[in-house]
Amino acid sequence: MKIFPQIQSGQALVIGGNRGIGLGFVQHLLNHEQFDQIFATYRTESSSTELLHLAQQHPKRLHCITMDLTDEAQIAHGLSQLQAVTPQLHLVINCVGFLHGGAITPEKALRQLNPEHLIRYFQVNSISAALLAKHLQPLLNHKQPNIFATISAKIGSIEDNHLGGWYGYRASKAALNMFLKTAAIEYSRRSPHTAIVMLHPGTTATRLSKPFQRNVPERKLFPVEKTVGLLMDVLSHITLDDNGSFFSWDGSPLPW
Repeated sequence: MKIFPQIQSGQALVIGGNRGIGLGFVQHLLNHEQFDQIFATYRTESSSTELLHLAQQHPKRLHCITMDLTDEAQIAHGLSQLQAVTPQLHLVINCVGFLHGGAITPEKALRQLNPEHLIRYFQVNSISAALLAKHLQPLLNHKQPNIFATISAKIGSIEDNHLGGWYGYRASKAALNMFLKTAAIEYSRRSPHTAIVMLHPGTTATRLSKPFQRNVPERKLFPVEKTVGLLMDVLSHITLDDNGSFFSWDGSPLPW
């Protein structure tokens, strides 16, 4: 399948390509010929052995860049490194997200709210995507159609919130959606061939979801390969009219 079928060749960037869904996207893109060059970011070498091994196997097509999305200077530096190789991108997929780690777990009640934990959720899940939109614009502002997709979550839908809980994660994903919906409006003027979209991947069998998989029906827990295939199919149908939209893994639009 092709992203924007009229693109015969191009360059792709996977943000957070070192594990989970991000690594799945890198592997998928390497197995298809549409994109001449694939760039993938990672934060630390210790958590990126599989990605770096892939880069050794595909030295001409896969380029790895260190980037911590909570540090704007690293975003700017990493994208300047990329720009030295290619002046434009045709597909960007941001797969970076944070749900739990260390002492931080999703809150079930207001009494569990911790300001420092909330800040971490917003730093990783919301602000980072806005900064990416800020620094990616020169690479996306060209005359060929291109997509900037970010993994969001249905749980960030305010209208769909019927269960409560998970305050920080919910709010940070809702903020992510608002940041990129707003960026999409600006891009329509400044980078008019870009479609910015948010994607809900479903519950995928990754490290992020592992502590919460117990109560997920088996048919609703997707392996990474299935999730990537479903999302690539969604992306293959994106047009510029979809700029600023929020889609589920099956292509259905989600409420804000």
